[in-house]
Amino acid sequence: MILPAERDPRLITLRRGGTLTDDHHQLLAEWAALCAEHVLPLFEHEQPSDPRPRDAINAGRAWIRGEMRMMDARQVAFAANAAARGLPDPAKFAALAAGQAAAVPHVAAHDLGAAAYAIRAARASASPGETEPTRVQEREWQRKRIPGELRDLVLEDQRNRSAICWNVFDD
Repeated sequence: MILPAERDPRLITLRRGGTLTDDHHQLLAEWAALCAEHVLPLFEHEQPSDPRPRDAINAGRAWIRGEMRMMDARQVAFAANAAARGLPDPAKFAALAAGQAAAVPHVAAHDLGAAAYAIRAARASASPGETEPTRVQEREWQRKRIPGELRDLVLEDQRNRSAICWNVFDD
């Protein structure tokens, strides 16, 4: 579970009663796509002929450009999640990160799910004894790419939801 029982209104769009603008929603979607794309090779190495996770990342970006409806991107997210089934953890978590990225158009707070699963994918791919440094390295890579105007919001969200995101955002 990566979504809290009570959602932060700053991560809910204006039309749904929150304070998140469309521009900021799109920036969160792009950041989620970057996070998922960074670990996508872990999936593609395991399943080179399965395009579903890459299609999910592309769907999120198509939504950003206004080329795909939110509900269509959401459907592609389900396909990426299905691609994860039965795979070793690095590939599974990479596919789930892509699915979360494609779900951001539907619920902006899925951005953190994409980031959390990407960190889990990176950590799962690390050699024994390197899992913690790999987790921190991936987290820091992601943080450097948070859009500046959303940095404080995303970092606060990471602190607030780290416990339900497997503590991957802990400092």
